[in-house]
Amino acid sequence: MKVPMLDLSEQYQSLKEEIFASLEDIMSGSRFILGDNVKKLEQDVAEYSAAKHGVGVANGSDALHISLLGCGVKQGDEVIVPSFTFFATAGAVARAGAVPVFVDIDPKTYNIDPAKIEAAVTEKTKAIIPVHLYGQMADMEPIAEIAKKHNLAIIEDAAQAIGSKYKGKNVGELGTTATYSFFPTKNLGGYGDGGMIITNDEDIAETMRVIRVHGSKPKYYHHILGYNSRLDELQAGILNVKFPHLNTWSEARREKAAIYTELLKEKLGDLVVTPFVEEHNYHVFHQYTIQVPDRTGLQEFLKEQGIGSMIYYPKPLHLQPVFKELGYKEGDLPETEKAADRVLSLPMFPELKREQQEYVVEQIAAYFSKNPVNESKEKSFA
Repeated sequence: MKVPMLDLSEQYQSLKEEIFASLEDIMSGSRFILGDNVKKLEQDVAEYSAAKHGVGVANGSDALHISLLGCGVKQGDEVIVPSFTFFATAGAVARAGAVPVFVDIDPKTYNIDPAKIEAAVTEKTKAIIPVHLYGQMADMEPIAEIAKKHNLAIIEDAAQAIGSKYKGKNVGELGTTATYSFFPTKNLGGYGDGGMIITNDEDIAETMRVIRVHGSKPKYYHHILGYNSRLDELQAGILNVKFPHLNTWSEARREKAAIYTELLKEKLGDLVVTPFVEEHNYHVFHQYTIQVPDRTGLQEFLKEQGIGSMIYYPKPLHLQPVFKELGYKEGDLPETEKAADRVLSLPMFPELKREQQEYVVEQIAAYFSKNPVNESKEKSFA
């Protein structure tokens, strides 16, 4: 049996006619830049997120960068970020001329640890970027309290978490802005790059709209330095077809996650650490990520059995060569470094079949049956 990490083919076939009809409508109308499809998606995603404004941009990385600029982050400012995340989170900070200040994670959720944030705040701190990793929102209430105390912006990196909730609150409701990615692998993915920023702040929204078109308002009159970063009309047309299915797909992901957890506990007990879900969170499982001893050996074995898997993220950002001048060293963020050494993401997509999941778990169990973990290694892992 083959079990890919991600398979978009079944989803595409089910929506093919609607997608082609949308593209035909756009091309026959010849409105390709910031047209009606972009406007509709901005309105729908903002409403879905309980926000007043949506600003479509070229990709999720630009969404972070433009959010920072819209919130007034400038050269020499500091922005608090987790180290256990995709590079774009800290890369956007550096592109804005600011300095990323890395903070450790909660080892259970892999999200930024609110208890570690306040010690990182200085007079130069202007914002916090909590990343809602793997589809579960960070612990936002204490983060919001710290931000209010120190007059900091909160930019929620929700690239992996559209549709997730925290204590009944949507992404963006406790932040200044929130950013989405529509990269093809995301829970709501296009057929190319795309991104969006949501906010309830009208002034910030308008600033970001100006930034995405070279800082121009009206056209050809430039009062600020902006960028060419617009959500493509064709991508918006595709996303408008897919968007009504998002909640159904999120529920399917949650069902697949529950099956994985049940099977892994049954077959492997405590040898595999399954995802921890806070009781008050609605986790949309962009990834189903486990911790295992001997991750490298297991991943190689799974590949031989036709099973895809991924490691997100093998080298934390605070140890990346590009940030070496910031002076971080191994041991500075111990929970981040442990997670980077141990996590492995299993195949996850709404159309995943139970028999595929059973095969994945059977092969994980087979690997550890053939390669038992000795007592000292198991204690070290725990």
